[in-house]
Amino acid sequence: MAANKKFLFLILLLAAVLRLYGLGRGDTMGDEALYSFRAIGLMDFDVAAQQTTPWEWFDPLTNSPRLELGTKAGQVIPWWVKISFHDHPPLVFWVQHIFIKILGENNFAFRLPSALLGIASVYLIYLIGERLFSLKAGLMSALLLAVTVNHVFISRVGLQESYVIFFFLLTLYWFLKSLADPRYFIVTGVALGLGALTKYTSLIVAPIMLVYLVLFYRKLFLNKYLWGGVVSALIIASPIFIYNLMLYKTVGHFDFQLAYIFGQNPQVWQSAPGKEEIGALGDRVGNFIPELINSNSWVLLLSFGLVSALFLSRLILGKIKLSRSEVFLIINLVFLAVLMLLIGPTRRFLTMLTPAVVLSFSIYYIYYKNMLSHKNAVNIVLAGIVAFEIFYSVNSQIFYYPWGREMWLYSKVRYENYNWGYSELKEFFDVELKNKMPALAFDSKYQFLESQQEEFFKKARAQGFQPYSALVVYDNLVANIPQLWILDRLQIYHGWPVIKAGDYLALGDKNAFTETYFIRPTDNVPFKNLPHLSKAADIIESDLVTRGLEPQILKNKRNENIF
Repeated sequence: MAANKKFLFLILLLAAVLRLYGLGRGDTMGDEALYSFRAIGLMDFDVAAQQTTPWEWFDPLTNSPRLELGTKAGQVIPWWVKISFHDHPPLVFWVQHIFIKILGENNFAFRLPSALLGIASVYLIYLIGERLFSLKAGLMSALLLAVTVNHVFISRVGLQESYVIFFFLLTLYWFLKSLADPRYFIVTGVALGLGALTKYTSLIVAPIMLVYLVLFYRKLFLNKYLWGGVVSALIIASPIFIYNLMLYKTVGHFDFQLAYIFGQNPQVWQSAPGKEEIGALGDRVGNFIPELINSNSWVLLLSFGLVSALFLSRLILGKIKLSRSEVFLIINLVFLAVLMLLIGPTRRFLTMLTPAVVLSFSIYYIYYKNMLSHKNAVNIVLAGIVAFEIFYSVNSQIFYYPWGREMWLYSKVRYENYNWGYSELKEFFDVELKNKMPALAFDSKYQFLESQQEEFFKKARAQGFQPYSALVVYDNLVANIPQLWILDRLQIYHGWPVIKAGDYLALGDKNAFTETYFIRPTDNVPFKNLPHLSKAADIIESDLVTRGLEPQILKNKRNENIF
């Protein structure tokens, strides 16, 4: 037993190294910037003209199109608007807010909760595997989840799925304990409610538990603790119910996700990022396998496929009788696969399948190993799989730039947090503006932005920050997401004057600022592929060259010119 505990400790240590080492590396090029940006001040606002939010609709200074639906100019933002967000439940924002407050506005801070929950998920799959099957199954599942690139990746970015996987597994663990002691249904409900506060996809665990109860434990539907668990889940998740009820009562539709599910098409949300790309059902079915390959190592998928084929052949031939635990695992896989087809099999969503995949592989690997006489050879094969997965994960997520050929030696998930160089731009301004505050600031469109900036100015004065008369101008080609996290963040939360090149040309009194920073991306970083947007930037750069000013070149970790 002591040896098993040591082995488990080493697995968790390995999981921690793969998730925490160099956690802040890589650019924020995806949705993690949309979450962390709002988490800074818990403001449901991300400068998205095509997807405005209730904070904008109800702001006293706004000229909102929702006024015709009964809101009044000059009113205070309602209290219920602040208990959730227009496109997602609030828990991830709340957690990231706490970590950013403690550790600062940086990649490491908003990614750290994902990494910690990823490590905790490795422990939970061990507990679930041990309870359902055996100690060996639990340890092997934990080892594979600890090293597989799919779960390492999702634990190293500030997305919701690491939270979803954790609460999904936590709910399943307490549910399995409840089958022996129904009093645990209460904490099962708490875990389910927290999952609902994280993301609606986490609720897929509810029908999984329901089907298993109907098949094997129908008497428990009469148990008071089960219904107590239902009530506890509803209480924990009540902020999203209240938010959506008040939203519907006030403007006639639910939040962004529920509006999509129920076929509502509010005019203020004509753009639906994430929904427009999933395609028809045929497209989703066709993309399932390719995206599965793109988000996992080929060694793990090949191993899982081989073991699954052997299992299915024996099942069809009647040589295997399924246990309740195996049925439970199959129910999980079926419901999760259906969920992927409903929401689209993107790389981040497919990470939800990984715990069930590694647990399935583990139990049937152990089963077939026990049938063979050459067990040492089988152990060597497993050691080879684990060693390759460690290399594959390190090459795909920890190295600044991967070595070798894509798919064979590293995964496409590398591009979810690739080291293009936008992080270097953020680091540049972190240094330039350290211990400084704006001497001049632009007026804000919304009162809640003015309040946020005034709060920053008050704290900056108290800390003795020096006024600095600086203007930041950037080429219109700068990519939207890093623009939000790096540049818009400076303006929205800290009051720094930040404008696009086109707006700079139209600016009246440019001489009011003693310092002006002009930013242009090179071809070595992703940018908007719209050359006409650079006309204003071309004029500015030509003027700077005429004046004999030499640019300062920023370089990325590969020593390429980036800005």
